Amino acid sequence: MNNDVLPESVNNLIEEFAKLPSIGPKTAERLVFYLLKSEDNVSLGEASLALKDGVVNCEICQNFSTDNVCKICSNANRSDDLICVVSQPLDIVAIEKTGLYKGKYHVLHGVISPVDGVGPEDLEIDSLIKRVEGSGIKEIILATNPNIEGETTALYILRKLKDEDIAITKLAHGLPMGGDLEYADQMTLGRALDNRQAF
Repeated sequence: MNNDVLPESVNNLIEEFAKLPSIGPKTAERLVFYLLKSEDNVSLGEASLALKDGVVNCEICQNFSTDNVCKICSNANRSDDLICVVSQPLDIVAIEKTGLYKGKYHVLHGVISPVDGVGPEDLEIDSLIKRVEGSGIKEIILATNPNIEGETTALYILRKLKDEDIAITKLAHGLPMGGDLEYADQMTLGRALDNRQAF
């Protein structure tokens, strides 16, 4: 589409939408034109502007929260001695949908990826190590995605925790290599969680 044909504000929004994951230029255009025709796009704009208001990282697990300690970390019915390490907050949503996991979490906010310039120091690995040291945690489940970056990140964490007296496990097979947890169906993810194995 010729950018000279559209107002600058429309072109700007198309460019911003196209930066989102899984949104290409054509989809971005369709979304913007939908919003232009829509009777009520004010609520979308207001929700977007308010998205980060009051949202912080939980000081324990690093998940997004509106409180200093998130609802999962403050839940006394969840096991304190079992930590599931995930790459992104969306992975928690996927695991929670199984209804099987009753421990707590730690969110790395990414994976080690030298190609993208992401190293261990860019992730919440140091906060995980500090959390584990002398804490009474009995098991760490490394639930990073089964791809090169996820496996590299899991191996790095395994090396950092090798001197701790903790069982370190990973999700069982059933998750396809190169797949993402957030796209796994609940049954496959539930079985992988139940049948986790020593790392």
